[in-house]
Amino acid sequence: MTIKEAKILVTNFSIPIDKVVLAFIILFLGVTIVDSDQVIESIHFIFGSLGFIFPFLVLSIVVAAGAKATGLDQQIATVFAGHTRKMIVAAAIFGGLSPFCSCTVIPLIAGLLQAGVPLAPVMAFWISSPLMDPEMFVLLSAVLGVEFSVVKTVAAIVLGLGAGFATNTLVQRGLFINPLREDAIAGFTGCCNSKVNNKKIVWAFWRDDVRRTSFVSESRTTGWFLFKWLTLAFLIESLMVAYIPPEFVGNYLGANNEWWLIPTAAMVGVPAYLNGYAAIPMVGGLVDMGMSLPGALTFMVAGGVSSLPASLAVFALVKRNLFIWYLILGFVGSIFTGFGYLIYLQLFG
Repeated sequence: MTIKEAKILVTNFSIPIDKVVLAFIILFLGVTIVDSDQVIESIHFIFGSLGFIFPFLVLSIVVAAGAKATGLDQQIATVFAGHTRKMIVAAAIFGGLSPFCSCTVIPLIAGLLQAGVPLAPVMAFWISSPLMDPEMFVLLSAVLGVEFSVVKTVAAIVLGLGAGFATNTLVQRGLFINPLREDAIAGFTGCCNSKVNNKKIVWAFWRDDVRRTSFVSESRTTGWFLFKWLTLAFLIESLMVAYIPPEFVGNYLGANNEWWLIPTAAMVGVPAYLNGYAAIPMVGGLVDMGMSLPGALTFMVAGGVSSLPASLAVFALVKRNLFIWYLILGFVGSIFTGFGYLIYLQLFG
């Protein structure tokens, strides 16, 4: 091999770096350097937590892969048809229950708006979809209980409805005309390679070679996605348990301070939120140390809608006025959600 050929080979050869794995390695090495005694404790904590959540992890993977193999995840086009108000209701419910991974929401939104679907039902789906899906419901139930998962699902649907009807009112008054940025359409693709179409659902997918292969492939993809995020989250949770005194959490994030905690949780949730699945163990750890459930719900809702990565993607997709409106919906909606849950617990808890 000549020097020129070697240079070409080096130039063309690249190893994809998984940012989640890289973050885990950097954090783990940092703990090893700063506090070597904590390393063993963190390893035990990670394996113990993964062992506890393993059955729920398998169930969530099967749900996601099954939705892909049967074609259930391709039914979104049927939701956005009919009268605008009916579409808003259907889109909010579908978004709160749909099995779409968070990375597909942005390209789906681009495809729907580009296809001429009204903005109001798209916004209803846009707000509700990142907040809950079947896999997240299963994993969240394992950590914070079924009741909390049901509340978060209801919150996702209600927020979607509110966002949809509020957006519809503004659209009728002449706002948000041609919401997409001119340079934004071509570059959007999803990690799940989603397309807006209406394929037939085939429940007995194992009888079809292509669908069976899709199930296996999606299981691997979803399994790795959840495993790496949860492993990173459990590492962070182990450090929280080690270095954050429970008294601090109880005194400042507990039930006695909820009226200022909920707005604070909404503000913190936006920049601090990593991923819907990674947030589950971390929030679960804070709740175990004394954080109130309304504060936890506020944090998860605010971060799920308008986290920094999601906000950057939305900023690249839509015009500035719609981007600001999107942030307002996420922030204000999360505060209303937290206070709504607080009132519910005070009345019926």
